[in-house]
Formats: sequence, C-alpha cells, structure tokens
Amino acid sequence: MSTRKVYLDHNATTPLHPEVKKKMKEAMDVYGNPSSMHNFGRQARKYIEEAREEVASFINADRDEIVFVGSGSEANNTVLSLINCPWRACNMDSFDRPEIITSEIEHPCIRETAKCIDDSAAKVHYIPVKSNGKIDIEALKEKLSENTLIVSIMMANNEIGTIQDIKEISEIVHQYDTLFHTDAVQAVGKIPVDVKELNVDFLSMSAHKVYGPKGVGGLYIKDGTPFCPLIRGGHQEQGRRAGTENTIGIAGFGKAIEMRKKEMEEEEERLLVLKKKLKAGLKNRIDQLKFIGHEEDCLPGTLNVSFPGIEGESILLYLDMQGVAVSTGSACASGSLDPSHVILATGLAEEYTHGSIRISMGRRTTEEDIEYTLDAFEQTINKLKQMTTYTDGIRS
Repeated sequence: MSTRKVYLDHNATTPLHPEVKKKMKEAMDVYGNPSSMHNFGRQARKYIEEAREEVASFINADRDEIVFVGSGSEANNTVLSLINCPWRACNMDSFDRPEIITSEIEHPCIRETAKCIDDSAAKVHYIPVKSNGKIDIEALKEKLSENTLIVSIMMANNEIGTIQDIKEISEIVHQYDTLFHTDAVQAVGKIPVDVKELNVDFLSMSAHKVYGPKGVGGLYIKDGTPFCPLIRGGHQEQGRRAGTENTIGIAGFGKAIEMRKKEMEEEEERLLVLKKKLKAGLKNRIDQLKFIGHEEDCLPGTLNVSFPGIEGESILLYLDMQGVAVSTGSACASGSLDPSHVILATGLAEEYTHGSIRISMGRRTTEEDIEYTLDAFEQTINKLKQMTTYTDGIRS
C-alpha cells in the first residue's frame, strides 16, 4: 500500500483555514497596542472588536459577553477560580461549605483544577456517566444543594464525542440558584451552540479547534453573572482579563468563526456520511471491536473504537508508519499505559480499555482518505493480532 498522508486527529487541533491565514497575515501589519487611543491603536482595536462580534453572534451572545483569553484551558480555569474570588467571600453566609460539581469525563484542565480546589477552597463532587458517556442526571440531582456554587459539565467529550443534554442540565442546576459552566471547546464550530437557548452562565471555546490559531480562546460570561478575573492587571477585556490582547490571534479566531458560519452545516452532513462509511467498514473488516460513545448524540466527525487485547499505542504507531494520524485513548503523554479516565468512566470491559483509538475527521477529510484508513486499520490490527498470538505462544 502506497503511503498517503491522512490527518484524523482534528479533536487535538485543526489546520489553519486558508482564509484565516490571509486574515492573520493582514493583521501582522497592524502593530499598535489595542489599548492606545491613537490611530495605530484604533486600527488594532478594530480587528479585535470585529472578531468579538463574529464570535458573539455565532453563539447568539451579546458582544460584551465575550472575553478573549489565551486558551480553552485558561477559560475553564478562570471559571473554577471563582471559588476564591472576593465575590464568593462576601456571600459566605449563604454557604455551610461551598461545593463544586463536575463530571468524571471532563478535560484535564477541569479535572486538575478541581483537584487543587478539592478540600482546600471547596468540596468537589464528580458525577458518573453511563456507558454511552451521558451524564447520570439522577446522580447530579442527588449532589446538588444550596451549598453548590458552580457546576461544570462539558458539552461534547474530546475523546468519545458524546454530546451532553446541556439545556436540561442547566434547568436542573439553576433550580438551586447555582452558576452553570460548560466547556464547549469541542462543540463550538462543530454543532449549533446557542447560549440563550442553553441558558448557561459561562461557556468556554478555543480557536484552534475550529481551524483558527493556537493560543487564543474565548469565554462567554452571561450579562449580570458574578465574575472575578483570573489574570489581573490592566483594564483589557473590560477589566476581565489583563494583558495586551493578541491582535493577530484574535483576528484569526474571528475569521475562523466567520468561515464556520459558512461551512459548518454542510461539513456536519458530509462528516456524518464519512463516519457511517468508516464505522461500517471497520465492522466488516475487523472482528471483536467495540465503538465507544453515544450512538446518536455524538460529534459528527468523532469515532472512538477499541480493539481487545491490543495496546492503543501500538495501533497508533503502526498507523502513523502508514501515514494515518489518529489519537489513543490511553494517557501516553504522561508515560503511563493506563487507560484514559474517560474510557474507564464508561465502565468498558477491561479487555477493551487499553485498545481505544480516537478518529476525528475534519473539513479536508475525503472519502478516499477513509478508504485508505480502512485498509491501514485492517493491516495494522491483523499484524498486531499475529504478533500477540506469537508472543503468547512463546510465553506458554
């Protein structure tokens, strides 16, 4: 099989859209500080405010409800840091002990921040999920109380693609006058997101997941919601995030969102067709595999599949040698061969937990790419099965 380059890791990051490149090159010549009142500063400010308008309208927010930050991780950390802000201290009389609720399948930037908070600033409750990755609503209801300060539930999972019922969760949470945040980094630009319909207090997003630049994120803060900045200093972003704005990156973010308005709907339909073809092809070619995630409420371009008895890292490396880039569900970045917390949270049978592979398609994925990928998977799994059988035979 001749080597073809197939990028199927769009949930990790996306290539810059050609129109985004053009916009960012244009913005490179605008070097004024956006906070300066002279003409050079006003030119830079114009790029930022145009981008703010694009992002706001895309999620049906008001422009003043959008704060530009350095990443989706910063946006998420900013929300959870509210547990330490003066606003909370002024309202301590209403809490026996403040509590935070999140889920067992959140992104590490939520999980690690929650660990730092747990038992120091607040008590953190982790809500389990069902086998399809959906939040256990009854478990959420049991943990909610008048002491709950913030609930943070991601909209779409980065590993298995499951989409949560955010509107329903929001309605439940707000019955307790509790602030509700959703990490929508994997959702915005892939599926329709309307903050007014969802009735969330905070929503996080990131440019590089939607064919924009890395190092730029956005945080929606519903008008009137209590807020304290994570990064303090100057008056940038209406005093909600200090530091001179990244004009070039923000301009790219705005253009990426503009292109999403034009392309997302068609792309969603096309990716669902490709996903169906990919899923059927894997089932027909390979025995004993298991798909992880919700059958219907799932990101259109995301498919997580596991192969029993085979390490995900081995699959990834063999596919990479054939030019196919995917992601593994195991925590390989930390040097651990343990399954990911997301896969474990779904209650998957042990023999499947180590062989999880995430395939995430994007705007440039073609039918030919899927055909090539199916061939690569078939060859890879057959080879690894033979190696496993041979090794087991020697050991016995």
